[in-house]
Amino acid sequence: RAALDRATVLLSVTKGGKRIDNVWGTGGGQQPVKHLAKEIDMLLKEYLLSGDVLEAERCLQELEVPHFHHELVYEAIVMVLESTREKTFKMILDLLKSLWKSSVITMDQMKRGYERVYREIPDINLDVPHSYSVLERFVEECFQAGIISKPLRDLCPSR
Repeated sequence: RAALDRATVLLSVTKGGKRIDNVWGTGGGQQPVKHLAKEIDMLLKEYLLSGDVLEAERCLQELEVPHFHHELVYEAIVMVLESTREKTFKMILDLLKSLWKSSVITMDQMKRGYERVYREIPDINLDVPHSYSVLERFVEECFQAGIISKPLRDLCPSR
């Protein structure tokens, strides 16, 4: 009870509230979407350099935004489509497989990420001419790995 009373007093003081924000930070859903998207982009780029799946998983969990994990799925698939390297294809597949198996990314978030790519593939294809064929191949590999369901695989657009 004493701790709650003390916290109430600290939060009611304007400067105290700002100090607490600086000490404890604002996490999770309190962060702006642009900031979270940038963090996810940096996380993926760092993963592609290091290959450390556990570090990528830890960083994703530290963001404390499980409702925003579809952004990682979306950005990861877009990176595969934009890359010409087979290594990127395999690494992103391994990352998604690991995040799926560890239940860090839920079925709903995985589905939302894929559906966003499916919706935006016509625009992506303007910048990346072979994106449809790469997407089909990636989706099939993900289905074979058990990351996505058959209905989600079947939704994949083709040319």
